[in-house]
Amino acid sequence: MAQKLFGTDGVRGRANSWPMTAEIALKLGAAAGRYFRRDTQEHRVVIGKDTRLSGYMIENALTAGFTSTGMNVFLLGPMPTPAIGYLTHGLRADVGVMISASHNPASDNGIKFFGPDGFKLSDEAEAGIEALMENGIKAAAPENIGRAKRFDDARGRYVEYAKTTFPSRRRLDGLRIVVDCANGAAYKTAPAVLWELGAEVIAIGVEPDGTNINRNCGSTHPDAAAKKVIETRADIGICLDGDADRVVLIDEKGHVADGDQIMGLIATRWAEQGRLAGNTLVATVMSNLGLERHLNGHGIDLKRTAVGDRHVVEAMRQGGHSLGGEQSGHIVMTDYATTGDGLIGALQFLACMVETGQNASQLARVFKPVPQKLINVRYEPDKAPLDADSVQEAIAKGEKALGKDGRLLIRKSGTEPLIRVMAEAVDPALLDRVLGDVVAAVERES
Repeated sequence: MAQKLFGTDGVRGRANSWPMTAEIALKLGAAAGRYFRRDTQEHRVVIGKDTRLSGYMIENALTAGFTSTGMNVFLLGPMPTPAIGYLTHGLRADVGVMISASHNPASDNGIKFFGPDGFKLSDEAEAGIEALMENGIKAAAPENIGRAKRFDDARGRYVEYAKTTFPSRRRLDGLRIVVDCANGAAYKTAPAVLWELGAEVIAIGVEPDGTNINRNCGSTHPDAAAKKVIETRADIGICLDGDADRVVLIDEKGHVADGDQIMGLIATRWAEQGRLAGNTLVATVMSNLGLERHLNGHGIDLKRTAVGDRHVVEAMRQGGHSLGGEQSGHIVMTDYATTGDGLIGALQFLACMVETGQNASQLARVFKPVPQKLINVRYEPDKAPLDADSVQEAIAKGEKALGKDGRLLIRKSGTEPLIRVMAEAVDPALLDRVLGDVVAAVERES
């Protein structure tokens, strides 16, 4: 293959176009099956998906590839991404697969892999799979071809596990909760967990038709949930994305709390309880400066990584940290999950409500965000704006002007020909001036 197959989070693209074709999925399944086969009597893979129409095509193609190399396939159906990590390890599978394009529209799809430990693959493993695809894959002998079957108990196992992450002897009785499942992978699991813990559940985004995932709903479009919270006088709204690894929350007044606010609350509570490993929160370079200041004021360190929950998890594992995530709503708690889990993150927030007796609006704004703006600049593929002297001069000048009261972050998108220019500053006027100068310099070289 001339192009690199794996991106920042598995393989992703427009359905029925490279690389999200049945042909590529079949080869990918065969290569992953050969790469992960261990010296055990039975080789197995678990495959989950969200609710996209193209999931059927990709699921069948992957199954063909895996079985061709002797892997037995357990088909789990629509399941949250974190559930696949949990079940890969719990079922002692060689590899787990989630078919999803997360918060993207239904026209896209993606393939994410989990290793036998339940964590997403390393760069080395992804490179090894791609090498097998390029160099040829040895098929299994006819008598060793794998089998495929539906695994009907998957949803129940994850529901029961998710409930165990809520404090023992605590209940959600008396709470009215709106949960927006984005017409995605958690459309059955999330309402079930909340109801079984005692809440009155008002579920929206639970009527998937294969084409409406993330459409005007879920964590990227929280207005629908905010409206429903006000309409029903709910105590809180929970907005998941298409594969339920992200969450944003709506307080009883209809205001949105992003991942930074949720992490800020959980980190502070866990530090007070002595359960924040290393007294450190791991977040990306996109997390607000206000979060960093809040944490430092409570004696908590903030460790920043590159954008992407995989980078967060890698830093957490290397440093032995228990809490991390992204502003977009990935909340990673390695005590409970191997990747971001929107539902379990929401349960930790609900636990704070139950234990403190405070309402959502009192808990959902633990710090005042520093004004932050992001502008995307499209560039011609044959150009390299960030290498231009004029752009580097504008960046240096902007960083000097911001000093300790702001931040400037410029990076290339990993999926599109875009330069992302993000700036933060306590002074909004300074923010606009610095951002405008850098964006103008990038545009001139694009």
